[in-house]
Amino acid sequence: MRNPRPKIAITMGDPAGIGPEIIVKALAHPNIHAICDPVVIGDAKFLERAEKILGTGLRIQRVDDISAGKPLEGAINCLDLNVAPETLNFGELSGLAGHAAFEFIRCAVELALQGKVQAICTAPLNKASLHLGGHPYPGHTELLAEFSGVRDYAMMLSSPQLKVIHATTHQGLVDAIETLRPERVYRVILLAHEALFASGIPSPRIAVCAINPHSGEQGLFGRGEEEEKIIPAITRATQEGMSVDGPVPADTVFYKAIQGEYDIVVAMYHDQGHIPVKLLGFEAGVNITLGLPFIRTSVDHGTAFDIAGKGLADESSLVEAIIQAVEMLGPVARTTD
Repeated sequence: MRNPRPKIAITMGDPAGIGPEIIVKALAHPNIHAICDPVVIGDAKFLERAEKILGTGLRIQRVDDISAGKPLEGAINCLDLNVAPETLNFGELSGLAGHAAFEFIRCAVELALQGKVQAICTAPLNKASLHLGGHPYPGHTELLAEFSGVRDYAMMLSSPQLKVIHATTHQGLVDAIETLRPERVYRVILLAHEALFASGIPSPRIAVCAINPHSGEQGLFGRGEEEEKIIPAITRATQEGMSVDGPVPADTVFYKAIQGEYDIVVAMYHDQGHIPVKLLGFEAGVNITLGLPFIRTSVDHGTAFDIAGKGLADESSLVEAIIQAVEMLGPVARTTD
């Protein structure tokens, strides 16, 4: 009989950060093993270090072939890439750790594209370490897109009260606004519509955030960005039958969404979308990449070098990210033979 639970690849992220710690804590939750078969893509010795700090009693089980390995009670299955040195300490910025995080992601994407895992859930990487390791990517989202060979993708932050999708992400504010185009805004609206429709919302209500205060106030603020970059995209999406409102001023749109007026908000740049979601609570936020050929969810926080290895990190976001990955699989995750 085939195991009905989907196999979820959990990448360790930066091994010097809180990734190993929150993974051990998250996989100590019995409800996680009840809904999926998690396998960690990472470096087993850092999981073992984290387990000794936490004292969960879980055993780190090294596996060579995740498709053949069966989950063992009281154990964490780890596909051990063994790419980080023994000398690496928690809380240290290191190019070796950045390269290790890169390899964990590369391996997980290969497994997903081969159908050996049904989804990827990522622990945080450190962008400075990634760059020091010779991989100048802005972050996870861009790495996953390149490994997957896709160009049309977007970052969505999801929390119980608010969903936000981003037209631009890891760019400086001036660059983000300058490079933004109507086609990109339209594509993000479409990705939002498709994702929510697939989740069971027949007609998603989408709000598109303005760039300037008061949506430009009839040309008083800004340089006509709303008219040039946003309104053509909204017009096109509306003509295609999507329920889209905007540009809505940023100082009111998130409140309206939290109150239930909208199902999702399209943010124009990184902090515009991240701040309201994180203000509602780090522990509930999940980062989801739309447009990939597989499901990918992630924690909505960084590597927290200041507390790494101290047993203080909160695993709640990772637990929620794993749960949402399984839920996004829908009926596939609940099929039995």
